Amino acid sequence: MIYNLKNNTIKNIKVLQLIDSLQVGGAEMMAVNIANALHRKGVNTHLIASRHEGSLKEKLLPEVGYLFLNRKKFIDIIAFLKLHQYIKNHKINIIHAHATSWFLAVVMKLRNPSLKIVWHDHFGNSEKLNQRNNLPLKIGSYFFESVISVNNKLHYWAVSKLNASTYFYVPNFVTPLLNQSNKTIDSLKGEDEKRIVCLANLRPQKDHLNLLEAFKIVYYKFPDWTLHLIGLKSDDLYYQQLQDFIDRNNLKTNVFIYENCSNGAVLLTQANIGVLASQSEGLPLALLEYGMAKLGVVVTDVGECGEVIDNDKNGCLVPASNSQMLAEKIVFLISHEKERSQMGENLNQKIKTNYSEEKVINQILDIYLQIE
Repeated sequence: MIYNLKNNTIKNIKVLQLIDSLQVGGAEMMAVNIANALHRKGVNTHLIASRHEGSLKEKLLPEVGYLFLNRKKFIDIIAFLKLHQYIKNHKINIIHAHATSWFLAVVMKLRNPSLKIVWHDHFGNSEKLNQRNNLPLKIGSYFFESVISVNNKLHYWAVSKLNASTYFYVPNFVTPLLNQSNKTIDSLKGEDEKRIVCLANLRPQKDHLNLLEAFKIVYYKFPDWTLHLIGLKSDDLYYQQLQDFIDRNNLKTNVFIYENCSNGAVLLTQANIGVLASQSEGLPLALLEYGMAKLGVVVTDVGECGEVIDNDKNGCLVPASNSQMLAEKIVFLISHEKERSQMGENLNQKIKTNYSEEKVINQILDIYLQIE
């Protein structure tokens, strides 16, 4: 690494993580994880939520500077002034803007040209980049020092479409379960050693309906196994579709939904199999958390999932929107406990080697120090 704690170069960094909300989500969790990890490295670190607070605020270390802007509209002068004053008071020199918060970072740079912007792209629909609205982001990127992308597709897209100075692929990372809070909203229902979990917000992109179709097949073979959907409800119509499917197929005693749970990673310790049925992804944090919990894993081959999963060695890959193949792989993991356990161990080792907090936060520090 290019930094050196002894010469205090890290002490020169005063960095602000900027995120729209602290509701449960992958980008939001990464903003909190990065802020906390930077503090553990001795960095002067802050986090600002611009539009909404949420349960992830509880995970932020008390030593991390924090402000909620309560931004209510696109052009919100009061919120802009609050942020400008915070940056001035704390002598912030780097804004690490996550997802759509880049616009607010650009507004701050126009007020203070010495600020450096690092934009972190968490775009989940990396299978549909051709449908992305490029123009506003392309204009805004003239003000970016660096772009961080969470998978290679996003990285190559940024290099070809944007106007930043430098570009980096930096994967998501997962914080060890030992560092997680032990508070949970509840224990998982169902029998011990017979639980399947899906840690994904309840929206169509995550394709829980495909998973429910697959579980219906699994249920007929293994009626004592249960499925647990853990995620924030963000689409009322979609949520109702899930409930209707569960009711229509008499699965109410075997399928359970846990809304807005900020401690999903802790609940994973009560599960045996982790599943993602997404139609598209970036690099899902849930997959890394499954690995830390040593679960047997079945995920769709979208986004960066195929870079994490070596098929049938540390988990199972299936095509998106194919409930039959999804069901077959879940049935295989249920039926082959020894193989499932070995896959979980293999995935755990890969996550620790390639997606650890220590490795990834050092990459981010290198980026900061190159632009500071």
